[in-house]
Amino acid sequence: MTAQKRSGRETFWMVLTGITGVLILIGLYMSLMWAPTAANLPTENEQLAQRIFYFHVSAGWVGYVAFGVTAAASVLYLIKRQRHFDNLAVSSAEIGVVFTAANLVSGAIWARPTWNTWWTWDDPRLTLAAIVLMVYIAYLMLRNAIDDPERKARLASIYGIVGFISVPLSFVSVRIWRTIHPAVIGTASETSQGGFDMSGNMVIVLLFSIFTFSLLYLVLLHYRLRLEDQRVELEEYKMAALAES
Repeated sequence: MTAQKRSGRETFWMVLTGITGVLILIGLYMSLMWAPTAANLPTENEQLAQRIFYFHVSAGWVGYVAFGVTAAASVLYLIKRQRHFDNLAVSSAEIGVVFTAANLVSGAIWARPTWNTWWTWDDPRLTLAAIVLMVYIAYLMLRNAIDDPERKARLASIYGIVGFISVPLSFVSVRIWRTIHPAVIGTASETSQGGFDMSGNMVIVLLFSIFTFSLLYLVLLHYRLRLEDQRVELEEYKMAALAES
């Protein structure tokens, strides 16, 4: 890649980073101030807590997408044996863990005034969401436990593909099992609690938030992947230097 092309790409990502930052601020204003109150919720605390919904859903969306990218990159690594795909897999997994943790924390904040508890292990959706997070924390721990780069990439790729099974299970849990967790898309279980009627403006804010979080994911993935590529290059350079000495 020529210096001019490299400079153009860096400028693009710097501009996109700035745009994403502005969109995040706009999204915060829309979520906290512009979006209408969920009038069908019975208490003021529940109505206030509902505003975290836009952040909660968007963080969960990014987590799902990030783990999907990890699975896809793992498949590509096993097929092509190119280290870049393994770098992409781990970079995306790390971002997915952060956003999934944010999804669980924001969900607990919403649940306290709505369900009168921060968490319940009896609920399938909450339990599966926690399992997804633990699956990918274990993925990162597995990588750190193996020194040989090729073996690490191969085993992590297999794990990344198998572990992704937990993601669609978490997504459909509110539709196929009795759960108190409300559904954003489709019909929720009859036992769900805390659901609300979404007006047109609420849908706009939700879609804007999901779009903004998706851009944030792309920006974070770009910088994290670049860092991982550089780390691997440095590691390979050190190994080559040791072999020659």
